[in-house]
Amino acid sequence: MKHPLEAIPHGKRLVVFLALLAVFLVITIGFRFIGPAEPSIVDFELAGTTDRAAEIINAWDMQDRIRAGFNLGLDYLYMPVYSTLIALVCVWGAGVVASRQWRATGLLLGWGLWIAALFDAVENAMLAVVLFDTVAAPYPQVAQVCAIFKFGLIVLGLVFAAVAAVVYLVRRLKSKTKS
Repeated sequence: MKHPLEAIPHGKRLVVFLALLAVFLVITIGFRFIGPAEPSIVDFELAGTTDRAAEIINAWDMQDRIRAGFNLGLDYLYMPVYSTLIALVCVWGAGVVASRQWRATGLLLGWGLWIAALFDAVENAMLAVVLFDTVAAPYPQVAQVCAIFKFGLIVLGLVFAAVAAVVYLVRRLKSKTKS
């Protein structure tokens, strides 16, 4: 199995990673100032029922609703950034351990992060209908399922990346102490 991010030359991966990380941080910090505070946009994503979604929307004033809508729109820019950033780290981490299963897991998670972004896109489309049109089934339910899969894939990717980073650092420390 191959992943398109493997085509980035090893010498350029750090530059691509740092560029993605910079954009990721700017957008992430921006979200802190954009979205409604309480209930949060994540509460809205995970509402899961028409009653809970209506309760959240009714708790927001007009300014909060506008902010939530802007947040949903900005998230479409965020999706390729966070998914590619974490996918790149998973692809890098796939080469840290000399095991076919480890490599396959990292590359599969790399693809999984892009699938997470697709779940995010569907989730946001459902939330936009609920926010701007009608609070009706199945929109909150579909949004919740997509959010759960999205967050699950993101967490799996981050855990894989963290384990890969620890393995990499331990190996570097061992090789330096042997030198």
